[in-house]
Amino acid sequence: MSDAINVVEATLVADHVLAIRFDDGAHQVVDFKPFLSSSRHPQIRAYLDPARFAEFRIEYGELIWGDHELGFPMIDLYQNTLLHHCPPTVEAA
Repeated sequence: MSDAINVVEATLVADHVLAIRFDDGAHQVVDFKPFLSSSRHPQIRAYLDPARFAEFRIEYGELIWGDHELGFPMIDLYQNTLLHHCPPTVEAA
C-alpha cells in the first residue's frame, strides 16, 4: 500500500484559486496568487495571467501547468502551505 497522496480533482474557483480534492478525501482551497506574486522568476510570474493559470491539469496525481513549468510539492498543496502562512487544512466533511 502506498502512502502517497494524489490530487484527484481541481476546480478553478477564482483567478488564482483552486479547490483541490485528494484521494484520501481531504479538500483544500488554495490561493496561488501570493506565491506567484512573490516570485522573481519570469516563467513563474507568467502564471499571474489568469488565462494561463487556468490551463492546469492533473497528471499522475500531480497538479501541473505547461510542460511541467509550474508545479508544487504535494505536501504544500495538501497542507495549504505554499508560503507557510496560509489557512490550515480543511478536513473532508
